[in-house]
Amino acid sequence: MRGKRYQQITKLVDHKKAYSPAEAIELAAKTSGVKFDASVEVHARLGIDPTKGEQAVRGTVALPHGAGKTLRVAAFVGAAKETEAREAGADLVGGEELITEIAYSSKLNFDVAVATPDIMPRLAKIAKILGPKGLMPNPKTDTVGNDVRKMVSELKKGKIAFKNDDSGNVHTAIGKVSFGPEKLLANFKAFMDVLRKSKPVTSKGLFLKGVSVSSSMGPGIKVSL
Repeated sequence: MRGKRYQQITKLVDHKKAYSPAEAIELAAKTSGVKFDASVEVHARLGIDPTKGEQAVRGTVALPHGAGKTLRVAAFVGAAKETEAREAGADLVGGEELITEIAYSSKLNFDVAVATPDIMPRLAKIAKILGPKGLMPNPKTDTVGNDVRKMVSELKKGKIAFKNDDSGNVHTAIGKVSFGPEKLLANFKAFMDVLRKSKPVTSKGLFLKGVSVSSSMGPGIKVSL
């Protein structure tokens, strides 16, 4: 049962209407009924079969105004790249020793990981720890490569990764309520542009079946496509 405050807020939303992106984002901020600076989220229902690996949707997008959260980045690199990773802002840097430490403790004190190609085979040792948390570096999300400085700095500046869940939906935060409508709309458009281009070749028919936005604990607001 929702609280009285939520019930009052949700009356501001016409659930039968699909709002323009600008209207929806403004309404999402207005219906944030919490005292903290809530995230504004996008929820997309995709026309894919999530049981088929070739129809998986995943990618990255550099939000023009960041996501409002500074990510803790781990860089799995060889000794020659460690200084580069640290200078770019990586929070955890290391190779075999860092991998062994995680294998022993199972502690993951980071939000995203990058790796150089030569280190990737060694990550097999902790794949069962990283994988379920969605932290395994992957070329499809631009988290595997030799340009460590670029990978780390873009993530620290607000580049985000997204992928579909088991129901074929994508959920991601595009900023904070405090950003204001203009910055949130710019971030929304940047995300949607990348999402549209992420349609798998084997996915037939309508790709974007529905999109809504909401604040962290606010009601969903349908967006007109």
